Amino acid sequence: MKHISPGEAGFAPDLEERLAARFGELHGLVVFKDGALLFERYGEGEDHSWNVSLGVVAFGPDTLHDIRSVTKSVVGLLYGIALADGLVPDPEQPLLAHFPEYSDLAADPRRAALKVEHALTMTLGLEWREDLPYTTPENSEIAMELAPDRHRFVLERPIVEEPGRRWHYCGGASALLARLIVKGSGLPLPEFARRRLFEPLGIGAFEWLAGDDGVHSAASGLRLAPRDLARIGQAVLDDGAGVVPASWLGRALRPKVEVDEGTAYGYQWWLGTGSPPFVAGNGNGGQRLVVRRDLGLVVVTTAGGYDSPEVWETTQAVLDGLLAARVTS
Repeated sequence: MKHISPGEAGFAPDLEERLAARFGELHGLVVFKDGALLFERYGEGEDHSWNVSLGVVAFGPDTLHDIRSVTKSVVGLLYGIALADGLVPDPEQPLLAHFPEYSDLAADPRRAALKVEHALTMTLGLEWREDLPYTTPENSEIAMELAPDRHRFVLERPIVEEPGRRWHYCGGASALLARLIVKGSGLPLPEFARRRLFEPLGIGAFEWLAGDDGVHSAASGLRLAPRDLARIGQAVLDDGAGVVPASWLGRALRPKVEVDEGTAYGYQWWLGTGSPPFVAGNGNGGQRLVVRRDLGLVVVTTAGGYDSPEVWETTQAVLDGLLAARVTS
């Protein structure tokens, strides 16, 4: 991979020292500038694969790491690839029409009103709680993992509001999208990802965790090396790099629903709506993929602060430090 110096990239010559000072308890930090490697640093600390401790790990460029809910954003890209291949329904199509095995649910006109886009934008209007620790079955994602049929579990949640009205964080929405990809392609989710996204981007090693039912988790199951996650961000920056359809990115990265002031949601991606805007995938514990199109930057952090809000202060400090080190004329 091509490397670029801070000076060549338009940053202060002491960029490495500045970022190292903010690294804290992060496990990894990778920064691409215009497709070249600008900065890379790894640490050491206890890590987990989902809730299973891996002990103390010395991280490096090839060490796989849980990316948790950044997985959702990857699934969003896979859906666009599958759509271009004619394998999955357009976002405007009825969702339950593509789950004929749940015809009893589709008999409810309120559920029949659900569209694929409501899953893509997490606006299903169904009862769903992920504001609880991911160690308790009271958390809806964990309850989904424990359910005998995860997709029915999602689709039969109580209706609490009209679909499309309001964003509500929902890993179950990502599970439904992945099921459509698997149905349409006839391939397990990791195999479809390997053939149509990872290998074309030069990504070799990865893992995709599955539940006890053998279904791979579209909400949080992907494990990647930080450099490879940055390659995915670079593809987003490069209008899909000929792998993800640019037309899909034009739809997926357009704000669809407001999350809070300055933040919106597209098709499984977080979108900063301020000036300048940004594109991001975020995952529990400090896993972040941030794309700044205006600066040609891709930033990836990995960390082990699962269920801890404090880790976001560190990731934000790193991002702030990077931007503060830009040399402006």
